[in-house]
Amino acid sequence: MQTETETPPLRLWLGLIAVSLGVALIVVDLTIVNVIVAPIVDDLAITSIQAQWIQESYAIVFAALLLLTGRLSDLYGARKLFLIGLVVFGVTSLLAALAPSGGLLIAARFLQGVGGAMILPTSLALVNAAFTGKARGQAFAIWGSTIGAAAAVGPLLGGWLADFSWRWAFGINIPMVALIMAAVLIYLPVSSSSAGRVDWVGAALSALGLGLLAFALIEGRHYGWLIVTEPLTIGEFAWRSGPSPVFVALAIAVPTLGLFWRRQARLGSADEQPLLDVRLFAIDSFRKGNVVTLLVGLGEFGIIAVLPLWMQFALDYTALQAGLALVPLAIGSFVASGASFSMTASVSALGQVRIGLLLEAAGLALLGLFAAADSSWWSIAVALFVYGIGVGFATAQVTNVVLADVPAESAGQGSGIQSAARELGSALGIAVLTTVFFSTLGTGLRDRLADADLSEAEVHRLASTVTDSAGSVIPALAEDPHALPIAEAARAAMAAGIEVSSYLCAGLLVLALATTAFVKPARNG
Repeated sequence: MQTETETPPLRLWLGLIAVSLGVALIVVDLTIVNVIVAPIVDDLAITSIQAQWIQESYAIVFAALLLLTGRLSDLYGARKLFLIGLVVFGVTSLLAALAPSGGLLIAARFLQGVGGAMILPTSLALVNAAFTGKARGQAFAIWGSTIGAAAAVGPLLGGWLADFSWRWAFGINIPMVALIMAAVLIYLPVSSSSAGRVDWVGAALSALGLGLLAFALIEGRHYGWLIVTEPLTIGEFAWRSGPSPVFVALAIAVPTLGLFWRRQARLGSADEQPLLDVRLFAIDSFRKGNVVTLLVGLGEFGIIAVLPLWMQFALDYTALQAGLALVPLAIGSFVASGASFSMTASVSALGQVRIGLLLEAAGLALLGLFAAADSSWWSIAVALFVYGIGVGFATAQVTNVVLADVPAESAGQGSGIQSAARELGSALGIAVLTTVFFSTLGTGLRDRLADADLSEAEVHRLASTVTDSAGSVIPALAEDPHALPIAEAARAAMAAGIEVSSYLCAGLLVLALATTAFVKPARNG
């Protein structure tokens, strides 16, 4: 569409904004449900198990289909699949908004994941194909800043819409989808397509393997990693004892993905159109860039899963106030996008990734330093602002590094692989972080209550109650003068959990930074 030295026309920049808004929609839907679960439970009278599936079904399907949608993007054109994904996302958002029961809402969320899986990799392919050279770095800066901003805006939007009705959290997607579709049709040209076929056996293996892997990473803490700690209920079926469904899922996922890889390698060597061309991993910037992507996913957004809990239950923020407290992250992400424009000519994409990872780690270290039972809003804002600037640099430009040397005819596959690495890294990061956070909360509360005039059994019961409720019982404990010391101990233990979690994430991002030393700058980026 554009040579290395040409300035992209205005219509491509407008098309980029539309594509970025499409990505923002699917990222918001990953985080917004965390804030609106309570009113959904009250309105639809659903069980806690159904509430969990409303939250997680979208992410599991999303991760499972990324490789397939990446291949479909190459065969049928990224713009066409992006538009189909928007239609699926819009229709299923309407179904979710109108759902009269928990079962139908879960079904809508599963189908929403299909739309999301079409949108993310095709958005990457569209940006990668439309821009080159300096403009590509600037385009990815805009694309990447929307991910950081959307992750922060999701809880804010959910908290605000929950004051009206939880249904608006899904209903608001519909006019946005219509607007984005119109802009894409007007401003972005039809994408090139290629002749070929889909390896449906490979598609089934990848969907099964990635879906089970995502399920295991997301649900490990809840159901138990080895032995059942909480029954898995699906309709009339209940898995109550024996090996955990998470352990079984991992036991199936690993060999399934191994079979998938062997099949793709065989098809690739025979030139028989694999779903995933393993020869892409011979590209140094693609192979090593995806390792960095996985590590960035591990350390980047796990903290967002626990911050609202601390803010609402330990700092007494409302859902809306907790959302507002995350806004500095979004502002920092957009600041990085603007700064990246002027830096693109002098600082490589890999250099900007390194700057971003350093700032992310610094922001999280500050958050850990400031974490306390009575942390001020400004200290949280400063830490999240620095962190957000880092997200804006690192999230955007690591994608530029990964895709810069991928041939145009494989852009969809490359985007699907990079998206899968990002999502699985995020799922593993959230699994690790929530385990560390709740373990620190439980252990810290037991230690703080050890000197209280309570029996050991009572201490363990209270610690379990606070941990199992994710801290939601703390406000009720604080209202009882006799239980106020317990509430204060729980608030301190929650702050300690945030401190440890922040330092852990900072350490993972430092590891990602160290890994970039092995990445050679892309030939085209």
